[in-house]
Amino acid sequence: MSYIAHIRESDNQIQTVEEHLLDVKELAESYGEKIGVKHLAGLAGVLHDLGKYSNEFRNYIIEAINNPDAPPKRGSVDHSTAGGKLLYEMFHSSKIVRNTALVAEVVGNAIISHHSYLQDFLNPDLESNYLKRVRDKELSEFDRSKQAFFENVMNQKDFYNYVGKAAEELETFLAKESPENNEKQLMFLTKFIFSTLIDADRTNTRLFEENNCNESVEDHKVLFNTYYERLMGKINSFNQYPNANTPINLLRTEMSDQCDHFGGNPSGIYTLSIPTGGGKTLASLRYALKHAKLFNKKRIIYVVPYTTIIEQNAEEVRKILMDEANILEHHSNVIEDVNDNDEHQSGKMCVQQKLKLAKDNWDSPIIFTTMVQFLNVFYAKGSRNIRRLHNLSESVIIFDEVQKVPISCVSLFNQALNFLKIYAHSSMVLCTATQPALDFVEHKLEINTDAEIVENLERVIEAFKRVEIIDQATDKLFNTEKLAEFIEEKMEEVQSILVILNTKTVVKKLYEQLLEKEKVIPIYHLSTSMCATHRNKILEEVRFQLKEGNKIICISTQLIEAGVDVSFDCVIRSLSGLDSIAQAAGRCNRHGERNIQNVYVIDHEEEKLDRLKEIKVGKQVSRKILIDIKKDKSNHGGHILSTKAMDRYFKEFYTEFESNLNYFVPKLKKEMTELLTETKTKYSYHEAYFNNEKKHLPLFITNSYRTAAEHFRVIDDITTAVLVPYGAGKDIIAELNGDGSIEDLSRLLKKAQQYTINLFKYEKERLAENEGLVSLMDGEILALKEGVYNKEFGLNIENDSPFDSLMV
Repeated sequence: MSYIAHIRESDNQIQTVEEHLLDVKELAESYGEKIGVKHLAGLAGVLHDLGKYSNEFRNYIIEAINNPDAPPKRGSVDHSTAGGKLLYEMFHSSKIVRNTALVAEVVGNAIISHHSYLQDFLNPDLESNYLKRVRDKELSEFDRSKQAFFENVMNQKDFYNYVGKAAEELETFLAKESPENNEKQLMFLTKFIFSTLIDADRTNTRLFEENNCNESVEDHKVLFNTYYERLMGKINSFNQYPNANTPINLLRTEMSDQCDHFGGNPSGIYTLSIPTGGGKTLASLRYALKHAKLFNKKRIIYVVPYTTIIEQNAEEVRKILMDEANILEHHSNVIEDVNDNDEHQSGKMCVQQKLKLAKDNWDSPIIFTTMVQFLNVFYAKGSRNIRRLHNLSESVIIFDEVQKVPISCVSLFNQALNFLKIYAHSSMVLCTATQPALDFVEHKLEINTDAEIVENLERVIEAFKRVEIIDQATDKLFNTEKLAEFIEEKMEEVQSILVILNTKTVVKKLYEQLLEKEKVIPIYHLSTSMCATHRNKILEEVRFQLKEGNKIICISTQLIEAGVDVSFDCVIRSLSGLDSIAQAAGRCNRHGERNIQNVYVIDHEEEKLDRLKEIKVGKQVSRKILIDIKKDKSNHGGHILSTKAMDRYFKEFYTEFESNLNYFVPKLKKEMTELLTETKTKYSYHEAYFNNEKKHLPLFITNSYRTAAEHFRVIDDITTAVLVPYGAGKDIIAELNGDGSIEDLSRLLKKAQQYTINLFKYEKERLAENEGLVSLMDGEILALKEGVYNKEFGLNIENDSPFDSLMV
């Protein structure tokens, strides 16, 4: 009798358990080999569905296929515990050897969690979710499962040898750092193994469902060579331009050449402090391609703070590299991991399974994504995020505008990068005109010595000076009316003005006020309430007006100030962090088209910043520095964009947030770093367990991975991605209402990235009240109804847009 892993939807073909286990083992091994943990990953793969060797599961899956309208009771068969239980029974119950017992804990946790998320070894209730499953849970056919495994998949002798090799890999892995870092190492190792298992399992299941034995894989070496040649062709073409020999352009060329040369250095963590307008995107791409060619990297990943930069940079790179297919934009998860445990769906195909299996694992050669998505890979709950982790290895990762790392995530960010440097053979470049002091905090970033790629940085900053910062913030306040008058006054002197304010509310109010007053000059509005394609359309119009030299006013939230390539005659920036002011200044006279132009810093009294603590504190620190410079011009290097001023700003800013740099979780009164990486002897939950039980927890790892993930949010307010009925977004919504294949879903989900916005919880609730949301794919995907999207502001939360005002 053959035991069944999956039954194909199209022809009822059976994939046996041994076929699935051996195929997943092979895939997982290939993923794990990248960081020297081939057998640890393979062990997770070969044992993950051990529980499917049971009559109970066989009957369950046949019943589910034969009676789709009345399937067996949800969650009636547990097939994910058996593999973890086998490891615990064989290597953790008697004659315990530390390394093999750790293999049982690390790999066992990944196995029992592969339909949900990693379990706590010790939770806030002082219980072990892990031990409840692998030690305490009774499985009626466990002996049958073990016997079938050793007879059909791997005999006991080979299995012991295989586990021995896994233990050797674990020992080598831990030897790379001092013993006091073991918990941190084991946390990252467990997450990496979990990632390889999730991706191998889903990829093999998808290939079986698509009746596809092998997937064609691009030769990254050939691809990166081709890309490098095309990039150099573009860069060399700049020499033909009439203004090629201006001082600014010669300096851009010099910095680009330095990036190329630096690509020959070993992988590590480096900084690239090219000033705004210095050609950072192409220079960093040149480094990345050169380094990828020389050191056999598999992908290049751009991580940016806002989705707006994704759109612009990805489009720029696509044009230069002349490749549409291999450049992925990943803005947000269109599908949320709401369903925490989908074990009851395993083996048979349904809408949720198709969505789960859809290709979403960051295996493209070039990826553009956000800081939120990058941090979610390491720390957020749900298997969709962590599935991508192993594909961050053997990569070049460019962090654009790295100063935007959220304060609470600074330590977690540093630890993730240190892991990628030490273990994952990746090279990281921290790009910004305003380098933050990430080595100033407790959990320091292991930046390489002589890390800065640009030589003679102060000379470069001075050469790129194109604006004067005018302080209008330290001795007066502006309201919307006064600001509108100030803008009208300045429009007498210049052709174009960009106004950047701290909140969407004041942006919208100023926009409406100017529309009432100004009937001739076009006024544009930008905010995150618009989807990517909508923002791009408005930015195209803005760029056209600027290029033609027409009069224009643009009002935006801070989304425009990082990486968006526009150049205005004048910028007005509401007081905020020094890094934001510097970024805003980069949108003024960006290419040195004119003599020195003015950037006005104002204080807008109507901005409510109580929920925006980082902006509020940044504003306070910037105000102090502005006052210091006003008192004495020699303070802080003489101007607020100097490296001295920026260094002072970040140190003071981080000191102000010292208690939150390790991601404090108020509900638990614990720091995230403690939940994830504290040693057993110092871990407060283990101390409490010992006091209660008068004995130690019988495990080497006692950390709380699941609890940490449940409380992790990159930004305080959790958001939900929704599709919008804008342009092609309408067609995507219509197609998702159909019954597509996994391949169709993979294509649509990739395309849908351009047509999503993120809703805060209160916005989602208000839209539900106003019947502004529509549910797709059995509730797994949400979309806005037609009347909810407005041609001027994007999201219209009251659902009262006139139908004819919609953009098509």
